[in-house]
Amino acid sequence: MFCDIDGVLAPIVGRAEDAQVRQETALLLSRLARRYGRVACVSGRSATEARRLVGVGGIAYAGSHGAELLEPGAASPRINPAFKSWEGRVKQFVADRDNPDLRRLRVRIEDKGPIVALHWRGAPDEEAALARVKELAGEAEAAGLAIHWGRKVLELRPPVPFDKGQAVRDLVGLSPVRTALFGGDDVTDLDAFDALDALVEGDGLETAVRVGVRSEEGPAAIVERADLVVDGVDGFAQVLAVLADA
Repeated sequence: MFCDIDGVLAPIVGRAEDAQVRQETALLLSRLARRYGRVACVSGRSATEARRLVGVGGIAYAGSHGAELLEPGAASPRINPAFKSWEGRVKQFVADRDNPDLRRLRVRIEDKGPIVALHWRGAPDEEAALARVKELAGEAEAAGLAIHWGRKVLELRPPVPFDKGQAVRDLVGLSPVRTALFGGDDVTDLDAFDALDALVEGDGLETAVRVGVRSEEGPAAIVERADLVVDGVDGFAQVLAVLADA
């Protein structure tokens, strides 16, 4: 049982650091970890930050969209070395552009290790903030960095291949499972859907279930490609409750 965190377990909020996973949801995840072969959260946050937010030590956390893996009970995550090697360059790129103009636009900088996210949700002038972020995106690509657009957020990333689909493939390979479920709400979660499809087609799984968490800002493809569609974090919590009692 795999899922994203923000928008799936925790409501989307103005500041990423203010997100919270309800205690009832965390308890359900703990029950699921004792019942199923592998339970994991697959997040764009760092693996350690994902575990802090969810607060359940008995499950795995694939952080940084799959570049990190924190096993249940482990003190620190395993990190892709190539991904880690770019951390200084990504941070220096952002530091060189963290100027009064960017702060005036209220573009918030989130340090996610080798990934740095630029948020403009809730900025006084979101259009102006987005325009500046688009300029930074072009500069980042010219500097050799990778970029990824999300829900009112731009991630500046190392140019190293990784995504939530690879995280799902790695997690499935760790346990002798024949059925897997993934719940997601955003563009990056479509890679996890793709991975489930490929695993079924390649006999890596017998069955896969794609749960789309519907939201006003989410991509249409999440709903179109899902086997089951639920509304927001409350809807996904109901899925967890059914799985825990099955």
